Amino acid sequence: MNSSPLPIAVFLSGGGRTLENLLLHRDQHDLPIDVRLVISSRSDVRGLTIAQDAGIPTLVVRKSQFGDQEAKYSQAMFEPVRQSGARYVVMAGFLKHVLIPDDFDHRVINIHPSLLPAFGGQGMFGHHVHQAAIDRGVTISGCTVHFVDNHYDNGPIILQKSCEVLPDDTADRLAARVFEKECEALPEALRKLAAHPPSTSAFRTSAFPG
Repeated sequence: MNSSPLPIAVFLSGGGRTLENLLLHRDQHDLPIDVRLVISSRSDVRGLTIAQDAGIPTLVVRKSQFGDQEAKYSQAMFEPVRQSGARYVVMAGFLKHVLIPDDFDHRVINIHPSLLPAFGGQGMFGHHVHQAAIDRGVTISGCTVHFVDNHYDNGPIILQKSCEVLPDDTADRLAARVFEKECEALPEALRKLAAHPPSTSAFRTSAFPG
């Protein structure tokens, strides 16, 4: 068991609720993380303020600056992470597609607001996911924490948590219920990562049920 805090970087694009939840778990529930860096795709988001108020270094990297130069964009995102000493990247409401470099294979995690592989893929984020679940008539939804690869909402699943979809649900009501599960699932996944050395293969086999 690794007792040292897990050094992480966080990528975000918006209000920072997921980052805020991680810091809450760090400070009040002994979540063993050390947030070394927060990188945002936008400069005008609350997520940056949350990080700065917590004394966490921040950086803004706009994908539009790189056009179709995917490799250069990836380098601009991950080189600061390397320099920070972070071992893992947490995508916390990060809405851009970025290529994962080889040295971060199985070191980038994302939380998606559905039970993947259902309701995943390009364009499936936020309200769109929950409305699609309601339109399809599913009775169970939830969230998925997974490793990120170079395809949308793909990569091995670390854990999932489910919740009921009620007959009178709107996308907003379902989103709120799923987010409650996200607030449990991501800290739980990070605890598992902190407890296992990087060489472990346990996470590659979806070994941890929700």
